[in-house]
Amino acid sequence: MDARFQNSRRFFPADILAEWGEIFAVFDEHSQDSGNVSYGVQIEERRYFVKTAGAPDATAFLDHPARCELLHNAVRVAESCDHPALPRFHRVIESAHGPMLVYDWVDGELLRVPGARRDDPASSHRRFRALPVPEVVAVLDTIFDLHVALARLGWIACDFYDGSLIYDFSTHRLHVMDLDLYHRGPFVNEMGRMFGSSRFMAPEEFVLGAAIDERTTVYTLGRCILNFLGDGTDDETRFRGNADLLALARRACAEKPDERYQTVEAFWDGWWEAHG
Repeated sequence: MDARFQNSRRFFPADILAEWGEIFAVFDEHSQDSGNVSYGVQIEERRYFVKTAGAPDATAFLDHPARCELLHNAVRVAESCDHPALPRFHRVIESAHGPMLVYDWVDGELLRVPGARRDDPASSHRRFRALPVPEVVAVLDTIFDLHVALARLGWIACDFYDGSLIYDFSTHRLHVMDLDLYHRGPFVNEMGRMFGSSRFMAPEEFVLGAAIDERTTVYTLGRCILNFLGDGTDDETRFRGNADLLALARRACAEKPDERYQTVEAFWDGWWEAHG
């Protein structure tokens, strides 16, 4: 394929991919509002997921240069961390619309569904939450193990939610995607309401000037427990895990960062003690 990359900057992503193989899926403004456009493409016997910043004139929260920079940040995340939960990253190809990030295609279903469908028994969200507790715990193990690895490299979770999760119900395998906004090292909230799902966001992600650090990641991981083993609240009558897991989630999701686990590693240790 390397010879095909020559002069790719002159061409649009869809034209490049159609020349190389068969586009079998397109994820554009009809499925998300980031302004990015992604493709599923089959080249010879292999399938790939290709993410782009979309057209420069696309209407989105961020302009095209900012979207391109986030894709370059996603490359930094992918190249820094080799974890089995992350789809294999192959390379960046420059096109007329900026970087094209090429990953392996992974099978499964996105666990995020529109709010109106969250209670639909047929939805991926509801089916996942109905799995036996040990299966959900195994998925949480994977999520937390990945974030321990990322935290050791200095990455702070941003915009992580069930829309980042692809689960294959037949193989029970989870993949994590779209870590474009992860930030290397603590930083200050310069937005006010940051990007993300309020179901997973820490209080400081809504406060202009607040510190965003590892304790913010801990809060998000605690919300994973409450959203996947419970109904999103800490109501013990709706929680399917044991009392120790609920106590762990409550501490992780303390409103004040100083009252949470102070590192992802400490949260991870508590997680293993709680579900042993």
